[in-house]
Amino acid sequence: MTLKPTILIVDDEAVNLSVLTEVLIEKYQVRVANSGLRALQVASNSPRPDLILLDIMMPDMDGYAVIAQLKKNSQTKDIPVIFVTAMDAMMDEKHGLELGAVDYITKPIRPDILLARVKAHLILKQASDFLHDKNAYLEAEVNRRMKENLAVQNVSIRALAHLAEIRDLDTGEHILRTQSYIELLARQLQSHPDYKHIIDDNFVDLVTRSAPLHDIGKVGIPDSILLKPGKLDDDEWIVMKTHSELGAKAIELAENDINQPLEFLSLAKEIAHWHHEKWDGSGYPDGLSGEGIPVSARLMALADVFDALTSERVYKAAIPFDQAKEIILDCSGTHFDPNIVDAFIQSYDQIIKIAKQYQVL
Repeated sequence: MTLKPTILIVDDEAVNLSVLTEVLIEKYQVRVANSGLRALQVASNSPRPDLILLDIMMPDMDGYAVIAQLKKNSQTKDIPVIFVTAMDAMMDEKHGLELGAVDYITKPIRPDILLARVKAHLILKQASDFLHDKNAYLEAEVNRRMKENLAVQNVSIRALAHLAEIRDLDTGEHILRTQSYIELLARQLQSHPDYKHIIDDNFVDLVTRSAPLHDIGKVGIPDSILLKPGKLDDDEWIVMKTHSELGAKAIELAENDINQPLEFLSLAKEIAHWHHEKWDGSGYPDGLSGEGIPVSARLMALADVFDALTSERVYKAAIPFDQAKEIILDCSGTHFDPNIVDAFIQSYDQIIKIAKQYQVL
C-alpha cells in the first residue's frame, strides 16, 4: 500500500487549520502546528512532511522566520514551502520567494486551487528527490569504479616494476623508497613559486604512482651486464644506458594501445626516459639540461641517486646517509636541480625515516 504524502499545515488560527485540514485530509496525511516553533519541531521529526503550508502572520515567530530556520536545517531545507496568507502585497510575495518559498496561496482558500497547487509541487518534489537519489547512486557508482580502476592500475604498475626489480636482486625495497622520496620532494615544492603552476595535488598523485616504472627498461638488459658484480666496461655501460630509452619505448607502446592519453603514463614515460639526465647537460640519453628536463624526471634523478648511494648493490657497499647527503649537496647545479636539492635538505629528516622504514635487514 502506497503511503499518502504528508502535509504540514502551520497557522495560529484554529479555524484556518480546520478548513485546510478538511480540504486535504482525503488525499493526504495531515499534520498541524499552531505556532512557528511547533512547526520547526514537527518538521524535524519523522515522518518529515513532504510539503508545508505556512501562514505568514503569526505571533512570536512569523512565517518568514520559520522558513529561514527550515532552510538552515539540512534535514528540512529541501521541503517545499507554500505560503498561505491574506497578504497580497508584491513586496511580501517577493520576500517570501527570496527566502525559498515555492508558491503563494491567498486567503480565503479556494479548495480546487489549493489541491492543484499542492499536487503540482508534490510532483516536482518527487521528481527532484528521484533525480537526487539517482545522481547520488551514479556518483557512488562512479567513485566505486574509479577506485577499482585505480587499484587495478596501481597493481599493474607495481607488477611491472617488480618485473624489473626481480632481475636486479640487490635493489630490495628500492621501489617503495624512491616512490616515497619523490612524493615527499614533490609536496615540498608545491609552494615554491617556480613550481606551484606545475606541481599541484594531481601532479603529486600521478608522479608518485608512475615513479615505480622508472627502471622498467632494465628488463631489456642482459643479466651478464645487469647483475655483473663489478664495474661495467665501456661497451657494457653503453648497453646499460639503453634501459632508459627501452623503458620509455615500452610505455609509449602501451600508450598506443589505448584510445586516449593517460596522464600517469605520460609522466611515467618522462621519468623512465630522462631520470638519468643532469642539470648541466652531461647526462643521458639526450643530454637535456636545466628546465629542459621534465620536473618529474628531475625529482626522480635525485631520489634514485640518493637511494643508490645508501643501498648495497652487487658491485658496491652502501654509504652512510650523511655522506650521501653531502654528495647530493655537492652535485647541486651540476647533476641536480638546485631547488630540488633545497627541498631534499628541508625534508632530510623525513627522507631518513623513509629510508629506515623500507631498509633491507
